[in-house]
Amino acid sequence: MLRIGVALLVIPMVVLMGVYLQEQGLVDACLDQGGSFDYANSVCDMESNQPFVPLMMRYPLLVNGGMLLSLLGFIFCLKGLLWRPR
Repeated sequence: MLRIGVALLVIPMVVLMGVYLQEQGLVDACLDQGGSFDYANSVCDMESNQPFVPLMMRYPLLVNGGMLLSLLGFIFCLKGLLWRPR
């Protein structure tokens, strides 16, 4: 139970960080070229300014699902640590 809990606690956060950091790399490259990053289409727009759209607004299922899986992993960790068979 503890191993499953740790996996559920860590893996969703690593996936979320990976998605976020990959996108930030694209944004940084676009801004270095003098463009504006279009978050809705994940492309660099050289002609007009694009508004910032948070990751939570674009991928709500990924963010909320990751948080729920991490919460479930936390509960499994607590169960595995506190209620050991004797």
